[in-house]
Amino acid sequence: MDVVIPTTFVGPKATFTGVEDPEAHLTPFHTQMMLVGGSDAVRCKLFMSTLVGTTMDWFINLPDGYVTSFAQLTKLFREQYIVNRAPPPISYDLFDVRQYHGESLKEFLNRFGAQVVRLNTKYEAMMVHAFKKGIMLNQMVFKL
Repeated sequence: MDVVIPTTFVGPKATFTGVEDPEAHLTPFHTQMMLVGGSDAVRCKLFMSTLVGTTMDWFINLPDGYVTSFAQLTKLFREQYIVNRAPPPISYDLFDVRQYHGESLKEFLNRFGAQVVRLNTKYEAMMVHAFKKGIMLNQMVFKL
């Protein structure tokens, strides 16, 4: 895709080496592109600039003219690096959130709340139980 990117344009700072979750790379890239705009061709070129190492090799080895849209490029990218994708969270992951030694209740509550939002769970009784369990474990450590 032939496109000129203005010299004043600041592209994404993130890089993808091939071991990260592809969604964790695509989400901030999409967000930044939504904020600054740019054509489909600009998005493809800027996305290419975030690839390093073997991921750049993968991109360079795509046949000339094969990629015709950013949607297609993201689809190919996801397919190529799907093995790196983080497993989807499940409600019981809340039981893994524990208050660290020296962590304030407010800090723990913020981390716990962020996990609740991420999980999008509706099981209030389970959330309360997981929250108590995360704190109680820490309290037991202090009592020893």
